[in-house]
Amino acid sequence: MSRNRPRRRSGAANQRPRAHPPRPRSRVSSPPPLSRSPLSKHRRWRRSPVLSVRATAPRRARRHGVRCGGGRVQHPPRHRLLQGKVVTKEKIKEAKEVYREHFQDDVFNEKGWNYILEKYDGHLPIEIKAVPEGSVIPRGNVLFTVENTDPECYWLTNWIETILVQSWYPITVATNSREQKKILAKYLLETSGSLEGLEYKLHDFGYRGVSSQETAGIGASAHLVNFKGTDTVAGIALIKKYYGTKDPVPGYSVPAAEHSTITAWGKDHEKDAFEHIVTQFSSVPVSVVSDSYDIYNACEKIWGDDLRHIIEARSPEAPLIIRPDSGNPLDTVLKVLEILGKKFPITENSKGYKLLPPYLRVIQGDGVDINTLQEGMLVEQIVEGMKKNKWSIENIAFGSGGALLQKLTRDLLNCSFKCSYVVTNGLGVNVFKDPVADPNKRSKKGRLSLHRTPAGEYVTLEEGKGDLEEYGQDLLHTVFKNGKVTKSYSFDEVRQNARLKNSELQTVSH
Repeated sequence: MSRNRPRRRSGAANQRPRAHPPRPRSRVSSPPPLSRSPLSKHRRWRRSPVLSVRATAPRRARRHGVRCGGGRVQHPPRHRLLQGKVVTKEKIKEAKEVYREHFQDDVFNEKGWNYILEKYDGHLPIEIKAVPEGSVIPRGNVLFTVENTDPECYWLTNWIETILVQSWYPITVATNSREQKKILAKYLLETSGSLEGLEYKLHDFGYRGVSSQETAGIGASAHLVNFKGTDTVAGIALIKKYYGTKDPVPGYSVPAAEHSTITAWGKDHEKDAFEHIVTQFSSVPVSVVSDSYDIYNACEKIWGDDLRHIIEARSPEAPLIIRPDSGNPLDTVLKVLEILGKKFPITENSKGYKLLPPYLRVIQGDGVDINTLQEGMLVEQIVEGMKKNKWSIENIAFGSGGALLQKLTRDLLNCSFKCSYVVTNGLGVNVFKDPVADPNKRSKKGRLSLHRTPAGEYVTLEEGKGDLEEYGQDLLHTVFKNGKVTKSYSFDEVRQNARLKNSELQTVSH
């Protein structure tokens, strides 16, 4: 929400922050320059009435079974970008010059920024309220709100929209990751009766598939909210810097071969390459990609015959993990399991499903993403196929790369940020959009708050109705005010908030 002095009236429609289910956070430690905002923000300050902004997830169609806001983000809260003295004379001068040339007009609000510099020593007079990090909130609910604390800075709420709305990315990664965790939990319970090892069932292979080092850090840390397996070490550094954990590191991996470490030996020496790797890493788990030439020959002849004695000598704490990486994933995994089941002694668990010896496992890392999970393809086909063929999911883990960290858009969960309330000439006005051609784009109006019903359901109350005592406490808490971060969370707290609830586990077990 923002409060504003009386200005030339141009209609509330001109105030368009965008609807937002996320809450602020980001990975950069230096304050953003004043020029880091979309062009429309520079024109708007001259024609906007006083306004206040509340962020909300619009009511749109459910996609891929994912709920907007589920598995809340976990990278350095975006509001950290706004803390401290972020407005300086140098930045004002730079922004003024850039936008004069860019627009060929003096649209930059130099007076407004100088006001903030002089009165607040460059600290932003805004208040941000948000749900706790890691909260799992159903789609269509408010996740955070933004309000200016000085009527003179009515224009500031929209200005920071772009920086804050970028939290759609870790929110979406964390949500998709959590949805996959629910599916894997379902099949793991059904085929083993236990959730042991669930946190390592989906491994992050996405480092090389993302657009930047920063994207890797943010996306990887979002995935680590739900799992502990990652090869994207940028996320570990980010979490340690901004959050901290009770463990030395928040994510783990194992030594692993890549194709070049096999093919460099030549096709005729594939066995030698395999033997060298498992010998080098004899006391820890080791993953070996085995499809450089013929995955089935590798499993049957090399692993199953030539090197069987070496594999059988490994301990349960240091298994060989065979990685197929091509072909039809379902057919390949089932055939690999069938071959290994004939070459190595298998047992049957308490649920009646087959189990490879503890020194041998499989990881499927090709073609794994949330879309395939939700549409009954690939991953779900694989685990369903394994179940039908009486193989326990204990035998396998999955890896996901660009699909986990890059194959995403802001529209996937309909994350947006919209103006919902303004104060003009002392009069509060509820603001919303309601396009005639698309009812799904109708935004929430008025002062917003988030509550739990007696039945435990989340509900967003509009038009200030949350102020009524009967609705109980607002779940949005102040996390940033007037240039200061007022609330932060450890990564362990984020994980605790995002954990699978008993009710969800009961659902997937039936």
